[in-house]
Amino acid sequence: MSHTHPHASPHGHRHVADSDSQTEILDLDAEVLAEHIAAITAWLPITSAPGRIVDLGCGTGTGTFALLDRFPDADVTAVDSSAEHLHRLRERARTEGVQDRVRTVRADLDAANWPDLGSPDLVWASASMHHMTDPGSALRKVYDTLAPGGLFAVVELAGFPRFLPENAPEDRPGLEERCHEASDRFHAEHVSHRGADWGALLTAAGFAIEGERTVSVHIEGAGSEAVGRYASATLRRLRGSVADALSAEDLASLDQLLDADGPHGVLRRDDLVVRTERDVWAARAKA
Repeated sequence: MSHTHPHASPHGHRHVADSDSQTEILDLDAEVLAEHIAAITAWLPITSAPGRIVDLGCGTGTGTFALLDRFPDADVTAVDSSAEHLHRLRERARTEGVQDRVRTVRADLDAANWPDLGSPDLVWASASMHHMTDPGSALRKVYDTLAPGGLFAVVELAGFPRFLPENAPEDRPGLEERCHEASDRFHAEHVSHRGADWGALLTAAGFAIEGERTVSVHIEGAGSEAVGRYASATLRRLRGSVADALSAEDLASLDQLLDADGPHGVLRRDDLVVRTERDVWAARAKA
């Protein structure tokens, strides 16, 4: 699971199908935000280095590989509902020579019975908990899965990142903000737990909150091809849920931004800035 659609296939950059764009966004997310993700893993209140880690809703492995880097003696069990995501994760693990430290498990985390995930010292869930049909039940399952005294790290996104200056594009200033407003309305209707009070939900499930923080991201994109592709993939993803809510003029302007070969496309802009926030909770199970 991930912060958009749970199924993907790993092909193509241009004129990608909906599922392809999901995989691309996850991979670019890992590339562009690597330092911020590493900072989150470094911040975790670890009392002793974890030997066994579970990455719930791992996507293509952004968290998995950050955790392998942070804890070089740990093994990670990566859990997701998408066979394509898990296949891509295993391929990357082989490329990086860490395949012996990674186990993948395909599972629907909304199912009544979870697979046996061992007794991990650390469970990581980035942008996956808000997809759960019953987050309270999922949190209790995490609690029961963790080793006594184990840590649960929940990372949630403040929606899609933003990239354009306020006065862009020239013909439709504020277009990106209008897209985000329409997307927020769409997600309020279809993803009911986005923006939930995870601190209260974690406490209700029996956890003790040991840390909470908001990570602000501001990355200048000038000269970064990856930021251009990240902006393009994200805006394409947004278009899928907001096209019906935009005016014809806004939609036409958005399509100009998404035109990989056009003079007004985001891939040709040098004023992109990645702006987003991530909220993080570190919660401890009773020893």
